[in-house]
Amino acid sequence: MADIQPLSDDTTTTGDLKRLVQEFIDERDWGKYHNAKDVAIAINVEAGELLELFEWVREHEISSLLKDDEKRCRLAEELADIILLCLNLASVAGLDVAETVSRKLTKNRMKYPAALVKGNYRKYTELRGQSKDNKSRGPA
Repeated sequence: MADIQPLSDDTTTTGDLKRLVQEFIDERDWGKYHNAKDVAIAINVEAGELLELFEWVREHEISSLLKDDEKRCRLAEELADIILLCLNLASVAGLDVAETVSRKLTKNRMKYPAALVKGNYRKYTELRGQSKDNKSRGPA
C-alpha cells in the first residue's frame, strides 16, 4: 500500500496524480470495471452529486456556502471524486492530460478570441454573428 504524502498543486504533477489513482485501482483489482464508458458515466454521476450541493441555493448565498466548513468539505470531496475519475478516464483512454488540456486551450483561444468575448457570457457563435452584423452595417 502506497503512503500518500501531503500533496500540493505547486509540487505534484498530473502524472503523479494519475499514478496514485492507478495504484488505488490496482490495489483493489478494479481495473476490470474501469472501461471508458463506465468511467465516463461515473464522472457524470459524481458531477450530479456536485450540482446537488448548489441545488436551490440562491446566487447571493453561494459565498456563504463556500465559507461553511462542512459544505466546503463536501464540495472538495465531490470535486475530488470527479478529478479522480477524469484522471482514471485519461489513463484508460491513453490520453496525456497536460497535452489534452493544452490542445483544448489552443482550440478555445481560436474559438473564443479575447477581443470578441472578453467580459461577455454569450456563446461564441452568437457573438461572432453580432460581430459580422456590426461590420456589415458599417460605421455609425
